[in-house]
Amino acid sequence: MTLKVQHVHLKTPDPAKTIQFYIDNFGATIKGPMAGNGFQLDLHGLQLNITTKITTQNHEQHYGIEHIALETTDYPGTMERLRANGVRVLEELPPTNGRRVCFLECPDGAQMEIIEKV
Repeated sequence: MTLKVQHVHLKTPDPAKTIQFYIDNFGATIKGPMAGNGFQLDLHGLQLNITTKITTQNHEQHYGIEHIALETTDYPGTMERLRANGVRVLEELPPTNGRRVCFLECPDGAQMEIIEKV
């Protein structure tokens, strides 16, 4: 059996705000609409599905996701742009193995981890 990641689904009460957040701060692009419930984004090769809670699904649904990690070759520049956009830094960790890492607040309780590529 072969498995691979197909998508990450973020559920939010305000899809437009969440979509714009990932576009403005992390360079996501819109792939297309999702049957009136939201949109699919391309986050550097990772498909993000961003919708509200889906009324046709009967299981318990939650908003957000714990975190997504992105790697950057320009940590200082990335952090400068995020701060200029008003993104809240939750924690910057001491450098580990020569690289810096931080966690950022995203809409609806989700977080983004930024990892410096060395």
